[in-house]
Amino acid sequence: MKAQITVYFKDGILDPQGQTIQQSLASLGFAGVKQLRAGKAFDVELESMAPGDAMKQLSQMCDRLLVNPTIEKYQIELK
Repeated sequence: MKAQITVYFKDGILDPQGQTIQQSLASLGFAGVKQLRAGKAFDVELESMAPGDAMKQLSQMCDRLLVNPTIEKYQIELK
């Protein structure tokens, strides 16, 4: 089973990388970008298991290693 985990800063947390990219886009003529937030993605391939078990295991991975829960949030999508 394949999954993608997307991690973003929580609302209200400064995102200097996102701000830098947004400013660079504006300097390239893409002035209509109101806000840009940078994130990271993890593509995970698990051995075959029930979707509920996969979600539980992926959530545990996020909570224990992949995500800093103080400043980040995540979304898991099973493929």
